[in-house]
Amino acid sequence: MTTAQVDTPPVAAPVRPDRRRTLAAGVISAGILISTLDLTIVNVAFPAISADFAGATAASLSWVLNGYAIVFAALLIPAGRFADRYGMKSVFLAGLALFTLASGLCAIAPSLTFLIAARVLQSVGAAALGPTSMGLLMVTYGPGQRAAAMRVWATAAGTAAASGPLVGGVLVNVSWPWIFIVNLPIGVLALILGVKVLGTGAASKERPAMPDLLGSVLLAVAIGLLSLGIVQAPAWGWGSARVVGSLVGAVVLTAVLLRRSARHASPVVDLALLRIRDFSIANVASALYYVSFAATVLSVSLWCQDIWGWSALATGLAMAPGNLLLPFLSALSGKLAARVGQVWSVALGSGVIAIGAGWWALAVTVHPDYVWGMLPGVLLTRIGMGLSLAPLMGASARELPPASVATGSGLNNMVRQVGFVLGVSVLIAIIGTPGGGTAALDAFRAGWWFTAAAAAATSLAALFLRPDRPARPAKAG
Repeated sequence: MTTAQVDTPPVAAPVRPDRRRTLAAGVISAGILISTLDLTIVNVAFPAISADFAGATAASLSWVLNGYAIVFAALLIPAGRFADRYGMKSVFLAGLALFTLASGLCAIAPSLTFLIAARVLQSVGAAALGPTSMGLLMVTYGPGQRAAAMRVWATAAGTAAASGPLVGGVLVNVSWPWIFIVNLPIGVLALILGVKVLGTGAASKERPAMPDLLGSVLLAVAIGLLSLGIVQAPAWGWGSARVVGSLVGAVVLTAVLLRRSARHASPVVDLALLRIRDFSIANVASALYYVSFAATVLSVSLWCQDIWGWSALATGLAMAPGNLLLPFLSALSGKLAARVGQVWSVALGSGVIAIGAGWWALAVTVHPDYVWGMLPGVLLTRIGMGLSLAPLMGASARELPPASVATGSGLNNMVRQVGFVLGVSVLIAIIGTPGGGTAALDAFRAGWWFTAAAAAATSLAALFLRPDRPARPAKAG
């Protein structure tokens, strides 16, 4: 044996750059997948969770969804600021670890209150994953491939959100805690790989100011009060002191938040960005879009299980045909936007969602009829989503200064979560607890017309955006 053989340690083969990028994109997509999936995977588990926790109502169960979305929305901007201070990779991995831990706590929840608290903790981790995932994709793909990075993000988020009912249905068929247990192996594997393959996403050398955490609390409480007032209005009465107090409190706290944001060095809401016309309009459209999306997923889940008496698995399978279209539609949306522009892609896709929800309102009856009553609406709403989500995200960022893309992305994501909370809250207020028969049909029809109206409003809002120029093919010669 030679000296060289004794003294030279084994050297691991370096990861090829293209393979490293693929692995890094996979880790980031896994973070997007589990955090977004948990916005919708719980929908089909409502009856199973309600059966385990005595006294649970639709209004109380809505906080399993809304508690997650509210804290997620409130912490998105501060999470982005922390990423600027301490590095995107560090914040992403910390968020992934917290999300994975909280998922385990959700799975062992002994009560509904404990489950809601664990969901709030889960959302803190999810908030750290939101802005850092987009930033790390930008680092992974490089500055010249922003469109590719956004397509990866939108495809992962859109597929996860729409696939929630199917995945949830399969897992609830075993036991509802499995909708959270499934996050554990994904989270642990992503953590192990992420340490090795993620780009540094180095912290800013300027050490930006600490984020406005009090502003985040104000935002969370304001959204919570608004949701509380809407969800409980049917039980408490719209004119009751508790409902009026909740809604007035939400308005007052929002005003305080905006005043504070105008003065803080690192505000929750960057008012300067809201002065950019197209960015503000795109955020209105995003909020309306997520109102319709949240109401779509929850209404179908509740109708199929509570009124038609289907299992969670059957309900998830009922929405599967539309979900299977999403990867292909995401690719098609890029071609459509290149041909007609982002504005018309959003308007067209949102219009198709409105038609799908309207179909349910007109065609669904209390007698189960999947092929004629449910399936056309499932396909139409998913086609509309696939055509409009990525262009809407692109439209929200196209007028932002390069230095503000990350902040603007976080603000847009926050607005989308607020829209999600409103969609769940209003739908629960509309359908209430109608029981069955004609009363249930009338209530759900009103919910579907509300969903259609929100999607149509998204389409209308998109038309107020400045028309973008579609790409033109180069002329031969």
